[in-house]
Amino acid sequence: MQRRLVQALAGQAVPQAQVCRILAISQKTARKHYRRELDIGAAKLEAALIGHLLRLAAGDDDIALRAIIFLLRSRFGWSRYAPPPTR
Repeated sequence: MQRRLVQALAGQAVPQAQVCRILAISQKTARKHYRRELDIGAAKLEAALIGHLLRLAAGDDDIALRAIIFLLRSRFGWSRYAPPPTR
């Protein structure tokens, strides 16, 4: 029961400190006993957010352009400050 709760809370971006308050345990204890659930919840949230961002990027407006630029910078390491690749 508590494992599902931890995973659900982590999947809804509830900070670990608040999850610990809900469970009445320390953060160290949570990381020790619920590491897998915290990781799975965070991964599910990230996947959902990336899916939403990809849907936004599929548009043809200013929001789509910003979403594409964000994805390229955050997921693929693009930077406006990096030198262009050499051929």
